Amino acid sequence: MASAEITPAQPSGATGVLLLADGTALWGIGCGAEGSAVGEVCFNTSMTGYQEVMTDPSYAGQIVTFTFPHIGNVGANPEDIESKVESALGCVMREVPTGPSNFRSTIDLNTWLKDEGKIGLAGVDTRALTRLIRLNGAPNAVIAHAPDGNFDLDALLQKAREWPGLEGMDLARRVSRKAHEGWRGGAWELGKGYSESGAEKPHVVAIDFGAKDNIFRQLVRAGARVTVVPAETSLEDVLAHEPDGVFLSNGPGDPAATAAYAVPVIQGLLERDIPIFGICLGHQLLGLAAGAKTSKMFQGHRGANHPVQRVGEGWGDATGLVEITSMNHGFAVDGDTLPAGVEQTHVSLFDGTNCGIAITGKRAFGVQYHPEASPGPQDSFYLFEKFVGMLGD
Repeated sequence: MASAEITPAQPSGATGVLLLADGTALWGIGCGAEGSAVGEVCFNTSMTGYQEVMTDPSYAGQIVTFTFPHIGNVGANPEDIESKVESALGCVMREVPTGPSNFRSTIDLNTWLKDEGKIGLAGVDTRALTRLIRLNGAPNAVIAHAPDGNFDLDALLQKAREWPGLEGMDLARRVSRKAHEGWRGGAWELGKGYSESGAEKPHVVAIDFGAKDNIFRQLVRAGARVTVVPAETSLEDVLAHEPDGVFLSNGPGDPAATAAYAVPVIQGLLERDIPIFGICLGHQLLGLAAGAKTSKMFQGHRGANHPVQRVGEGWGDATGLVEITSMNHGFAVDGDTLPAGVEQTHVSLFDGTNCGIAITGKRAFGVQYHPEASPGPQDSFYLFEKFVGMLGD
């Protein structure tokens, strides 16, 4: 493989590179961890919350381009980590991160990325990269950081080209916790940290397909007691916990691949009319269990400013209301494949894609966005209250 395929050539002083599978190289200043990682490049439009984004397991197998130019200004801290499992591989930024200026910061972004094993690349024209993704779709690529500026470009390009991509890939079993555990901790409050959860509450069993911890905190805030179980937990083991309701978490990868072991469990829960609430991947798996299909999106939805409208019956005066939501997904339920008995409840006002379903005659619903991420900032908390309110029915 000739290195002439890689353009443009490395400029003087470049210590980092994002090398796309077509040979396009985006050079910059490396930061965070050293080495290389291969995955799909996506972009996120959020202006804040970069630490939460980088620790969201839904980003496993992905390299995140931040469209907001100033990333790292508020540093990082141990309270804002969403999960300690595999998550984003690295990030691409416009400006080199500066020293943090925030009273909650305990560490700068560069050091935090290094400690977390995540590669950073700064000094990149992120607007041009975002336009490339919007026009051509999310590409496969390698992100690499070498302080001495020495890269084996031919090997990196081959690595990018040989990576199979996210379609057909089951990542949930890689990021899910391995043991059953009782969740502790509710909402965070300044000066107090996370509250404790009580024991005498409706019991929710949360199936972890790559969950963000703040989802469990919001379930506690809404009035539930939570037990978290691994992605591949059997129906019998879920039922052994005697749940009042079951939550299906977010997670990475292709829902059609994860469905092989998740859908039979969900269908068994539906047959027993156990209340179900799914978010993101959990929403997609609920759709598959109900007979719909999912598909990979051209560029995906990732950001904290996505408008979603409530549609269909059952919302009363709230029908037509628009929520500002937080999203992170590259797959979606195909609204055109919803079978009889499955109602579309939410749609994206960006492109009309499905963002919510409810199953007629069952206490089961899901949304394609992240209500726990405080979009709006409280536009979507009603979903947790809706679900917990079903548990005593």
